[in-house]
Amino acid sequence: MENSTSEDAAVDYEEYFADQISGLKKEGRYRVFADLERQAGNFPRANCYIDGEIREITVWCSNDYMGMGQQPEVLAAMHEAIDKCGAGAGGTRNISGTSHYHVLLEKEFAGLHQKEAALLFNSGWMANMTTLSTLGAMIPGMVFISDEKNHNSMIEGILHSRAEKKIFKHNDVDDLKSKLSHYDRDRPKIVAFESVYSMDGDIAPIEKILDIADERNAMTFLDEVHAVGMYGIHGGGVAERDGVMDRVTIIQGTMAKAFGVVGGYIAGSNAMCDFVRSYGSGFIFSSSIPPGVAAAALASVRYLKEHNELRERHQERAATLKRRFTEAGIPVLPSVSHIVPVLVGDAALCKQASDELMEKHNIYVQPINYPTVPRGAERLRFTPTPLHTDADMDHLLNSVLEVWGRIGLKAAA
Repeated sequence: MENSTSEDAAVDYEEYFADQISGLKKEGRYRVFADLERQAGNFPRANCYIDGEIREITVWCSNDYMGMGQQPEVLAAMHEAIDKCGAGAGGTRNISGTSHYHVLLEKEFAGLHQKEAALLFNSGWMANMTTLSTLGAMIPGMVFISDEKNHNSMIEGILHSRAEKKIFKHNDVDDLKSKLSHYDRDRPKIVAFESVYSMDGDIAPIEKILDIADERNAMTFLDEVHAVGMYGIHGGGVAERDGVMDRVTIIQGTMAKAFGVVGGYIAGSNAMCDFVRSYGSGFIFSSSIPPGVAAAALASVRYLKEHNELRERHQERAATLKRRFTEAGIPVLPSVSHIVPVLVGDAALCKQASDELMEKHNIYVQPINYPTVPRGAERLRFTPTPLHTDADMDHLLNSVLEVWGRIGLKAAA
């Protein structure tokens, strides 16, 4: 039988790749990376390399929410660990890749969340992906009840597990209760949700979700990535702030945001952490984070635990920026957290506003377009930090108003 695929009909792979990229550019959704060089000790300033020139810009969209990536104690801890241990970890945690810094950091995270144990990963994405996929695949009959706005890493972990899943409406405790009611109390279940949702800046009703999960005998998996270091008297997250940390089965967090370094972790019981350590392929087969990174994260966690005034300043800066935007007619979306989302509603205009803020005003804020947010909900996402001054805000507000008026964006109703 003659092969129906001829050479003339063969796929042109390079043409396909180019066509797909062209489509993104036409929609205004093509992502362009700013070529930045952060200035140590001068956050939120950075050097930006544009067309062979170097310009100093102010960063308004960093996930280094507390500026800890520039904090002297954190930098000193990383330098000391590099001098003592060298650059890399040397392998996976099982094959020479466990340093004393890893052990100390896991103990620190367990203490921060008042749990028996913690387990480090190379990123928050890997922590979510590995933990959820392992639990779902290994526990017979497991079903996930997942918030519809959960992060990609949680979605991928649940999908990869091949366990049954149900999606409940975002932060809707009645819908969660309805979804859980379809399953017997004795069937294994995990309710997976986040505390702070980073695109809208809203916060989950954690206590109510825990009440429903307890009633139906379900485990809970809480992603506190955008809350650890920033909420609670010691920086344990929204669950600490709300006094419910002890009721959450698994807390997941990151070192890449408020703690200013990189990496992820989970915290929970000894048995659960040991289970994921022993069966989670994303943990078993990944080289561990360098000792210098672990040491820097350890110093950052310890510092933020003792400096609640930074959290108070952080909340004040966010509230002040929201108020000033609102008073100026800039359409700030409702947010009860440190996230300040400003609605644009069009992908091309969102990118244009971002580009002009950078080119004309030396302000860097990245456009947030589909699929990160739904079409029509495109936005600029500002993240004020304790180190942004009133003068920085004055410059930002005047610049946003100038760009808004010139390119014809809508003011708040």
